[in-house]
Amino acid sequence: MAAGNGAGGVAIALLLFLAMPSALLVAGDDPYRFFTWTVTYGDITPLGVKQQGILINGQFPGPTIEAVTNDNLIINVFNKLNDPFLLSWNGIQQRRNSFEDGVAGTTCPIPPGGNFTYILQVKDQIGTYFYFPSLAFHKAAGGFGAIRVLSRPMIPVPFPPPAADYPLLIGDWYKANHTDLKYMLDSGKALGFPDGLLINGRSWDGYTFNVQQGRTYRFRISNVGLSTSLNIRFQGHTMKLVEVEGSHTMQTTYSSLDVHLGQSYSVLLTADQPAYDYAVVVSTRFTSKIISTTAVLRYSGSTGKSPAALPGGPTIQIDWSLNQARSIRWNLTASGPRPNPQGSYHYGMVTTTRTIRLASSSATVNGKQRYAVNGVSHVNPDTPLKIADYYKIAGVFSVGTISDSPSGGGSAYLQTAVMGASYRDYVEIVFENPESEVQSWHIDGYAFWVVGMDGGKWSSASRQGYNLRDAVSRYTVQVYPNSWTAIYMPLDNVGMWNVRSENWARQYLGQQFYLRVWTSSTSWRDEYPIPKNALLCGRAAGRRTRPL
Repeated sequence: MAAGNGAGGVAIALLLFLAMPSALLVAGDDPYRFFTWTVTYGDITPLGVKQQGILINGQFPGPTIEAVTNDNLIINVFNKLNDPFLLSWNGIQQRRNSFEDGVAGTTCPIPPGGNFTYILQVKDQIGTYFYFPSLAFHKAAGGFGAIRVLSRPMIPVPFPPPAADYPLLIGDWYKANHTDLKYMLDSGKALGFPDGLLINGRSWDGYTFNVQQGRTYRFRISNVGLSTSLNIRFQGHTMKLVEVEGSHTMQTTYSSLDVHLGQSYSVLLTADQPAYDYAVVVSTRFTSKIISTTAVLRYSGSTGKSPAALPGGPTIQIDWSLNQARSIRWNLTASGPRPNPQGSYHYGMVTTTRTIRLASSSATVNGKQRYAVNGVSHVNPDTPLKIADYYKIAGVFSVGTISDSPSGGGSAYLQTAVMGASYRDYVEIVFENPESEVQSWHIDGYAFWVVGMDGGKWSSASRQGYNLRDAVSRYTVQVYPNSWTAIYMPLDNVGMWNVRSENWARQYLGQQFYLRVWTSSTSWRDEYPIPKNALLCGRAAGRRTRPL
């Protein structure tokens, strides 16, 4: 845990305590963890070429956040960049508090030279997540890091404690600076194929995981890349999948695992081989050419590299990956963040109140490449949507600017896209992919059950094949080419929530929208008011937050 130093750290902690919502202060039994982060530019050479990277406390990738269920995380971020900056929290739900989501539609950016303190709670959560910078294509420069949320000591976990718990951040990478990549997108050009892959910010054999023979280790794998699905395997070893984005799974063994953009998995690996150095191999999937990289799994007392050949990845594309995805099942008897079994909520027995079909598309708008959902290519307004909603500022957005079903044709238009929804509704969302590349979708503030996926076009008859018993609950889901994926989701979190493509060029060029989950209630039990320390910008500049 990082914290401020000396009297300065105490003063910061006191100010933060005074600034917290009263609802948080009442929850005195939940511990607080304080972090102070300074965000700077610095030279990095992950692919052997010097480029401008984003560092957090001088680190690339950034520090790992470790927390326990229900912990309050107080993260004071100082922006030393020369442009505005925000961090977002992939999979951390921000219950009743979308003001802290850290995306353009909810949170004013931290100005250059300024700071902002995120006040988050990992309420009723466990599992594997990550954080990343959400503005200005900063994600292509770094600024990301791992988050692991451990179970409370009295809550049983369905496997013995591992000997060590390793974050394993994988992703594609470009040698060009993020500013050059952003200029390419702004000019209407494609990014092209990535230059390489990274494991924990390093290229070929640049990172080492140390193990001891006979012990079992947990690896938390997250695809933090920009554009590419990846496959991971451990030379001479198998992986036992135990958790997906906050859900304990049935403990299935895999020799390799597809990890799509924005997704996170936990696997157990037993060091049951002779004492050598083994390769952790990551390679691209569903691409015209395959690029790979490796890290080192080093046994204590290793006598050198394993003489075995490096393991190859799967050669069958969609069918292999689709079947693997379908094999990932929820562990109905394991405790989640609470002692009751995960399967105690019978999601398949609840009647859905609404079906939302979301179709991706690419189009040329005003002579430039854009991407869209249901024909709308999102543009951010001058004031974050959540702040405009809170202050009832007219003219920033209109609810209903994106429809519940795809529009005809392949054209698109620019619009600030907001879909309205009612608190406590139970919805079916179908992601439809008529294009030729794998896509990945994330919904902030929510977990959902992946009830079905298949090739072709979705229809009401597709429901006959849904898994309504033990589908995994997660935050990010893939949609295969010319295919569909269906989810069930209870709208139990009031706020303004980003629904986005995890392909970062597509997201940047409009393939996202905001889901406004609304209730007429003004009770803090349903939604917290705006934080007292909130930054205000755009048409909200100069307004006051709640008095101290």
